[in-house]
Amino acid sequence: MTEPDPVRPVELRVLEGPNLYFTRPAIKLTLEVPGWLGATEARVAAVGARMGVPGAEKPGRPGSGQRLRVVARIASLLTRRLAAAGGIRRLSVRARPDPEAARIVVAFPWRRRDASEALAREVPLGMAALLSRSPDRIAADAGRRLLATDPGPEPSVPDPGIPVVQVTGTNGKTTTVRLLAHLLRSAGLDVAYSSTDGVYRGDSELVEGGDYSGFGGAAMALAQDPDVAVLETARGGILLRGIGVMHNDVAVVTNVSADHLGLQGIHTVDQLAEVKSTITRITRPGGWDVLNADDPRVLSMRRLATGRPWLFSLDPEHPALRETLADGGRATTVLDGRLSWLGDDDAHSLMATVDIPITLAGISRINLQNAMAAASAAVAVGLPDRAVARGLRSFVLDPERNPGRTNLFALDRRLVVIDYAHNEAGMIGLTEVLNALRRKGREVWIAICTAGDRTDEILHAFAFRAAVGSDHLAVAELPRYLRGRPREEILERLRAGARDAGVKDVPEFEDELGALRAMLQDSRPGDVVGLTALGMRAEVFAWLDGEGARRLGPSDVKRVVRAARAARSA
Repeated sequence: MTEPDPVRPVELRVLEGPNLYFTRPAIKLTLEVPGWLGATEARVAAVGARMGVPGAEKPGRPGSGQRLRVVARIASLLTRRLAAAGGIRRLSVRARPDPEAARIVVAFPWRRRDASEALAREVPLGMAALLSRSPDRIAADAGRRLLATDPGPEPSVPDPGIPVVQVTGTNGKTTTVRLLAHLLRSAGLDVAYSSTDGVYRGDSELVEGGDYSGFGGAAMALAQDPDVAVLETARGGILLRGIGVMHNDVAVVTNVSADHLGLQGIHTVDQLAEVKSTITRITRPGGWDVLNADDPRVLSMRRLATGRPWLFSLDPEHPALRETLADGGRATTVLDGRLSWLGDDDAHSLMATVDIPITLAGISRINLQNAMAAASAAVAVGLPDRAVARGLRSFVLDPERNPGRTNLFALDRRLVVIDYAHNEAGMIGLTEVLNALRRKGREVWIAICTAGDRTDEILHAFAFRAAVGSDHLAVAELPRYLRGRPREEILERLRAGARDAGVKDVPEFEDELGALRAMLQDSRPGDVVGLTALGMRAEVFAWLDGEGARRLGPSDVKRVVRAARAARSA
């Protein structure tokens, strides 16, 4: 029986900006280590002793989690030795077990790309040889090769001289980015922003369409030479290339909830929170970290954040707000029905929450939190209160300024809500709005759809919340967003979530537009119809316009909310 390969390289990734491991460009090396996991305890302990690895005298049973941790420590120390032999002194190395079984991750900063990639390629060779050869001989051989390597280019990640605001989170990122850009532009500033919909200048001048919530989007937004840059910073961009700037002046974290798990080695919400906290570790010391105090994972980011704390919460009596204010930080909340920020020993009242269009006359808690986040960031970069209030009042949830995010229409005496809800937290927010718009005796209809690159648990919880929050549920297919899953499997996962909520009759439709048309036909006047439009957003808006649907403005929404509230209390 042959022994397994000691080491198998899985991935060598060059992270061009600050990242999960370091606040500067880094190399991430992922290795499978089957030979190390299968070796005897005595053999691993002997290698650890030769290397001087703390704790290696008890390396754990073959295949155990303890063994994987000891192997990661050995790989870290070997990487430092190889670097020193190649002329790279005092290299900082971090190694950890990978969430994928039988793998470790080794990460270290780089200053010259080719030399660092060459070092990364030496690590698996050295780890494979270490079980049978002297560490000194391995380092000497690798050092000769490394010293002969051309160093290559230096990092090119920018460190802008203009204010930069970064926004991350699971829900509300794009809305917060758009609202903040609007606040800044309304105050007379030239703004560029990047988002999942593209890179924009001002409120709506599209520079480049597509998902630009990563490294490339930051570079493109900064290339517009604006007064202020607002950068949506998503999980994928951080993991795949790193963050597109060396520092920010304001970091905003909206929330962290289950979404996109099982991708790029992120399997839990806590791991996801660690990724998203990265932007708070590159905030300038004189800047601000704007954090959602109502989300425990976001609140905990205060510990490692490098900027000054600015918390926001729906609860003005939140203990964390008191602590932050006592320590010289700031907070944003609702006082006496008015959005207010607290700091400098004073309360700054901005405006009544019911007069902020994004809150839908106060019924959308998620959007109220988004308004708090954007207002906090706007004040943090220097906008006066009056300018912030003016911008909040003029930002409307229409298909132009915030497409696909709680856009309201009236058609055939029915209310229609088009939204981007795509996970459990988003669906909770959507059903909260739909039910607040419903008059007594009327019904809520929802058609849901989602991409296939989400875990079974996320799909289940998404459909469960939709079923609990509605009277009628339908499922629409997304044939362009299967992302590796069979279409029937996605539909069955959604149906299973609905069944667990007690809903067995879940009709299916070929696309979002077909589902919307069917619900409008089957519903009654006064009912509320919601659609999670992902793949056909433009087609849905065009169809509604063609059918004569009326867009609901802020005054319309206030009237509808008041009428619904009065009818329910009668």
